[in-house]
Amino acid sequence: MLSALARLTQSLSRMAIALILGLSLLLTACSGDAEARLTGDYVEDTVAVSRSLREVIDLPQDDENHAEAEAEARALISDYMSRYRPQPRVNGLSSFTTMQTALNSLAGHYASYANRPIPEALHDRLAKELSKAEKSVIRGS
Repeated sequence: MLSALARLTQSLSRMAIALILGLSLLLTACSGDAEARLTGDYVEDTVAVSRSLREVIDLPQDDENHAEAEAEARALISDYMSRYRPQPRVNGLSSFTTMQTALNSLAGHYASYANRPIPEALHDRLAKELSKAEKSVIRGS
């Protein structure tokens, strides 16, 4: 009888720990900074991300806030793509494919050449694509 009670107590303890860990993971995963940056409205988010990234790419390399802005841009790119890439209603739009091309180019530069300035040709192409994506999403495509 005593051993059955000990096994029951041990089993309940394990379940309680699993439940607590599961809830803490769920709560921390849902309370990210992405919620503050992205609204969930594709048009608003695309315009905001486009404008934010254009500001980042226009920052001079020697600016004191450049490293912080680059880290924020990386996080914003990741949040945007993880939110909208899986959505079929969005990822077929020309605005999304243009935005995706620009974001992939910028993320690739940051991953490969983190300490180097953005080359002029890439800067011009990014500015053009981000502007085109913004105009396209406002227009509705």
